[in-house]
This record gives sequence, C-alpha cells and structure tokens, in this order.
Amino acid sequence: MSRIDDLIADLCPDGVEFRRLGDLLGYEQPGKYLVSSTRYDDSYPTPVLTAGQTFVLGYTDEDDGIYCASKERPVIIFDDFTTAFKWVDFPFKAKSSAMKMLQVKSTGNVSLRFAYYIMQTIKYSPQDHARQWISTYSEFPIPIPPLEVQREIVAILDTFTELEAELEAELEARKRQYEYYRDALLRLDGQSGIKWIDDLCPDGVEYRKLGDCCCVKTGDAVSKASIDQNPGQYPVINSGREPLGYIGSFNTDDDPIGVTSRGAGVGSITWCDGRYFRGNLNYSVTILDRSLIDTRFLYHSLLLLQPQIQQLCTYQGIPALNKANLEKLPIPIPPLEVQREIVNVLDKFDALVNDLSIGLPAELAARRKQYEYYRNQLLTFKDAST
Repeated sequence: MSRIDDLIADLCPDGVEFRRLGDLLGYEQPGKYLVSSTRYDDSYPTPVLTAGQTFVLGYTDEDDGIYCASKERPVIIFDDFTTAFKWVDFPFKAKSSAMKMLQVKSTGNVSLRFAYYIMQTIKYSPQDHARQWISTYSEFPIPIPPLEVQREIVAILDTFTELEAELEAELEARKRQYEYYRDALLRLDGQSGIKWIDDLCPDGVEYRKLGDCCCVKTGDAVSKASIDQNPGQYPVINSGREPLGYIGSFNTDDDPIGVTSRGAGVGSITWCDGRYFRGNLNYSVTILDRSLIDTRFLYHSLLLLQPQIQQLCTYQGIPALNKANLEKLPIPIPPLEVQREIVNVLDKFDALVNDLSIGLPAELAARRKQYEYYRNQLLTFKDAST
C-alpha cells in the first residue's frame, strides 16, 4: 500500500482521468464461437462457458470455432443481459449469443486485468431483460491511473485472488473428504474399510422403514405477506435448504430434520437448530424412540440416502415427494453407541466444511471481506477534472 501511495503522490497527485468503460474496452460478438451440440462429456477437451455462476457448463469435442484465449491473451466474457462477467485465460466455446468478449482497445491505456477489477466495483443490477453493454454498462466512467499504478494494484489484488482460490480448493477437497468418510462410515455391511466400524458391524445392521421409526409430518401454510427479513424472528423453512425469511411465530420445537416435499429443491435435507416455522412444502422427520436412533445419525443417513430420495420424487409438473413413499425409505439402525461414534466423526467434518461461523467457510468469508475492503480502497481515486 505504501508503494502505491508513493506512486500516486509522484505520478498523479492531483487525481486521475475518468473515462467511459466503452472507450477503453471493445467487444466481439460470440456468433462464430457458439457450441452446436449440448452433448457434453468431461473427457472432451474444450470447455463451454457462460458468464454466470455456473461458468463451465460442460466440455465439448467440437474443434472448430474455438476462442483461443490464453495466459498471454486473456479475455473478459460478459453476459449482456445480467452483466455477470468472468476472467478467462484458456481456449473455450460459448453457450449464449448474449455473451460478449471484452478486450482492451488500442487507445485504451488500461490493462485488461485492472479493468476486470474495476468492473467488480460497479454497483448495477439490470431491471429489465435487455441488452446492457451498449445501452448502459459501457457508459460507466472508471478511473485511469498511470499504468505503473495499475500494475501495482493488480499485483496486490491478484495475491488476494490466489489466496481465496487456495481456500476454495481446500474447502472443495474437504467436502470430498467428508463425503468419502460419510459414505464409508455409513456403509454398515462389514465392508466399509474402516476397521472399528467393520469390527462392530461385521454382519451388517438392521434396517427399518422411515415411517416405522419416525413421524413424517407436513408443515403449515405460510403467506408471503407474513414473512420479512428481520433475523430477530424465527426462520421460515419451506422449499429448499435456505430460510425464505423470518416470521414472528414458530411451529417446531424439537424436530430439526426436514425434507423438502415440493418445488425446485424437492428431496433436499435440512437441519435447523432451535425453534423455527416449517412451511407446507417441507416434511418434518421426528424420531419416535430416541433410544433407538440418534437424531444427528438420522440426518447424516438421510444425506447419504438423498439419491434414493430423489428417485422417489415425481417430476411431472411441479416436482413432488409423496409422504407415503418417503416413509418406505429403509434406514440403517446400528447400535446407539456406534451411531454416536459415527456422528462424532461426521459432525467434525460437517462443521469444517459447512459451518459459516467456524472452519473453512468462516475463513473464506473473512478473506472475501478483506479482499473487498482493500479492492475498494485501492480502486478509489480523485477525479483530476474536479
């Protein structure tokens, strides 16, 4: 930071020029780079990209019309409807005709990487489904400090980006490790490969239908008008894993496990500590005899059995999961002490990879906040014309 302060004091003490983004970056339409087939396969060599969150849609074996981006010739891909954008430094094909490939104009006097970071600070959300680059986005003014200042800022922000990428990679690896151990620990047939589990359950374990050992119950209807975003109230769990919002009443007390019964998140498993409001698109799963099943063991078991739960769902019209079908799902019932040992291991992994207050998610969130703070500080300049 002191190096940049010194450069600014030396090279642009009275501020910097601001120019339209469209004066600095030109665009190319994606027509000749569009993928023809959606027959993707991970074994194919060329990624098919979108500028949105999904980014890599799949891989294609089409070998013509490839945009030859590289480390030496990177590009920013820009979604003309949503204004989402990504940095790309490898060859690819495009999925959407709404994508634009942005490059620095010969008269731009700006580095593409600096422009990429500046674009992250633009606060704009399209309100209509219209092309955004020419009409609006390219009109935003951005600061253009001397190239030496740009290079120093990019070096610092690249370091933050690399650290964040390392944390994301570690989090992804830990998630895979958690899934591996969950699958092994819950393979209760004497063949898990984990000695203490196989020693305790050499011949497998008893299975019972979910409905024989649990009460499965539909939640209550809730109106959208009664839900707000005040986190001081009770969370509303309905379709999907995340709360819809908050409400002043609750209809649960000691049944933290839920299964989404309808909608896009059908079959997803939720865990909610404490009191909350369960909507009518969510089943509660309450254990009838807690000397038989540990609640957290049942939760981890349902996560493992989610593929089977998905197969029970119907997808004609609104996706739905019939309560009677869910109640027929077979659940493993090892001895309670085995359940608790399994839970002890899996809960540690679960906290490491999913808990937003501790572990890797907390560290990643803190790193992102730090990055945003320094990015905004580094990319704030005085306008020399004022």
